[in-house]
Amino acid sequence: MKKRHVLVVDDDTELRTTISEALLLNNFEVTQATNGVEALRSIAVQRPDFVMLDVNMPEMDGMECLSRIKELDPSIIVIIMTAYSNIEDAVRATKEGAYNYLPKPIKHNELVDMVEKALEAQKMVHSMAFSAPVVELDRAQFVGSSSEMQKIFGIIYKLAKVDTSVLIRGESGTGKELVARAIHFNSARKDEKFVAINCSSIPETLFESELFGHEKGAFTGATQRQIGKFQYAEGGTIFLDEIGDLPLAMQVKLLRVLQERNFIPVGATREIDMNARIIAATNRDLEAMIKDGSFREDLFYRLNVIPIYLPPLRERKDDIEKLVHHFIGKFNQLHGNTISGITREAMDTLLKHNWPGNIRELENVIEHSFVIENGSELSAASLPETLLEATKTAPAPVFGGAENNNDVSFAGVLSNEGGDLDYRTHKERFERDFIIAALKKYKGKINQTALQANIPKKTLLRKLQKYGINPEEFRS
Repeated sequence: MKKRHVLVVDDDTELRTTISEALLLNNFEVTQATNGVEALRSIAVQRPDFVMLDVNMPEMDGMECLSRIKELDPSIIVIIMTAYSNIEDAVRATKEGAYNYLPKPIKHNELVDMVEKALEAQKMVHSMAFSAPVVELDRAQFVGSSSEMQKIFGIIYKLAKVDTSVLIRGESGTGKELVARAIHFNSARKDEKFVAINCSSIPETLFESELFGHEKGAFTGATQRQIGKFQYAEGGTIFLDEIGDLPLAMQVKLLRVLQERNFIPVGATREIDMNARIIAATNRDLEAMIKDGSFREDLFYRLNVIPIYLPPLRERKDDIEKLVHHFIGKFNQLHGNTISGITREAMDTLLKHNWPGNIRELENVIEHSFVIENGSELSAASLPETLLEATKTAPAPVFGGAENNNDVSFAGVLSNEGGDLDYRTHKERFERDFIIAALKKYKGKINQTALQANIPKKTLLRKLQKYGINPEEFRS
């Protein structure tokens, strides 16, 4: 695995050396610079993954250097180092795009822990890119795909500098929660909670209590005081998934919270301040719902400050191959496999599919193939039967070589001796003989026959029933 490259920028030679040694011990490649000007020259040539940046330096201070780094390449993670007396500057730096700050003296364990968290946050942005978000900011459209990472980091960089509401729109399975998490864990609120609420799964009668909490005795069954999600998410991010399913009565109350920035728990008389960023998501047509009166227009505009649209997979077929290889890498690591790629036939089958379940469906298909596949590449035969049927794909079954005495020759199956040349008759005869030969070879074991002969198990069971074949007869 390629080592991560860190640039350490500080005019204090001793501190710079100490930090560099700690990073080297944790398998990072390290370069050093003594000030902002020198750092920018180094970045232009080497493009590090991280920059550890001091605030007070000669020639160019850390704040100006941070701004120039983000203009040059927003994907570079910057961690600010500062004395306790300058914490205010460091907090301002995080609002300007720094990932986080470390107070001096730097503790090695805190340094390594923060770098690892930054790596995870960066990984989320890479994953977010596969959802291909389209965002309008400052009248300029940013379109993200796996091949346009800088634009994705540009979106995150801009979102990190503001604290306004975000509305993510797209069909089920396009990755809306993934995008919400990427925004949160790369924002100034990253160290606080990310609280996800599915608006379609909460009964209408419990909604207010779930969101805002309740006092003991507020209603039947309220045996103790309970804080709501909005209070629990203090300082962090609230993700309201399926916001289009929010009941009208709750839409009014949510609008008030967004306007007043406070709420009252059920049965209480006191107001509680709300300090959380709201990110909402929906797969519904909110404009049509506004017209028919099922969604409030004023709430829509409160939530839709920064709109993000995730297009369905069927509209971005060019990304399927990149996504497939991304998931192959993911499942190789997860399952300890060494799948090298995917056959052309299998890829063509994936490209023919309409993907109603979008990226989530594609990920499930690739994981299914990993479990079934016995070769070095994912083949069409390892794809789910439902997908093969939907795309009208019938992969040619692969059978064992002639070195096994249980193999049989099918050369005579298509001969026309004693009857008409009827396609259906000969196809079914071949299919039945093939299955019998496979069962003989694998001693009637259903799972092994399905796996080795590249027949989906459900298909094999159906054919056994169709042709009246009993696998027990071949177990000897």
